[in-house]
Amino acid sequence: MGTVLITGVSRRAGIGFAIARRLLARGDRVVVHSWTPHDLEQPWGADDLDAVLTELGSPPHLSADLADPRAPAALVAAATAVVGPLTGLVANHARSAEGSLADVTAAELDLCFAVNARGSLLLTQAFAAQYDPGAGAGAVVLFTSGQHRGPMAAELPYAVSKGAIQQMTLSLADALIDRDVTVNCVNPGPTDTGWAGPQLADTVRRAMPRGRWNSPEEVAAVVAWLTGPDARSVTGQTIDAEGGFRRWG
Repeated sequence: MGTVLITGVSRRAGIGFAIARRLLARGDRVVVHSWTPHDLEQPWGADDLDAVLTELGSPPHLSADLADPRAPAALVAAATAVVGPLTGLVANHARSAEGSLADVTAAELDLCFAVNARGSLLLTQAFAAQYDPGAGAGAVVLFTSGQHRGPMAAELPYAVSKGAIQQMTLSLADALIDRDVTVNCVNPGPTDTGWAGPQLADTVRRAMPRGRWNSPEEVAAVVAWLTGPDARSVTGQTIDAEGGFRRWG
């Protein structure tokens, strides 16, 4: 049984919710994090957070804006105060943002870098600082997108910040492997979390060999493997769990 902090658990349709449900079912002690103001800014809107937590069995919940450089360390400290030393970190949170080359702004770039890239790095730093090998083998799972597999020219702030996460993974893995902590990165591919409009949903569906989008539960299964005993030899990797997505079909 592990003790795991999962960030970005705010919507029942989301990947974070599926991960939390999967790890809780495995017997892990889980602390979940959310930042509802971000969802309120997005087309998909915010979920009922009380309902989210109730459906998970009311695990400990922490709210924090990871755009604040002090938030990652404070979040990890608060999580350890609840469940003790963490053996796992799943940095599932993300700031979503559109922006082409013509209209991208410095402010949005900075905010995406702060939340996505800097936030993931500082969470890993704080996790490593509190990690106790005696509590169990450690695992960090980061999240990238598909920008290393194909262009995302309409979402530059998001894509470049997610690209930084994918690129930092190998270096973080090397920094922590001597302490028996694995660090890996998941690209979940097109996952049905309710964010896409009808036209995009149909276009992507036809590009998926199975004729459907990936599900959050399928992403959660990959994370469960990476944070479990069967993946201890896997570190520094980007796992492209895209379901055979044919970008160029």
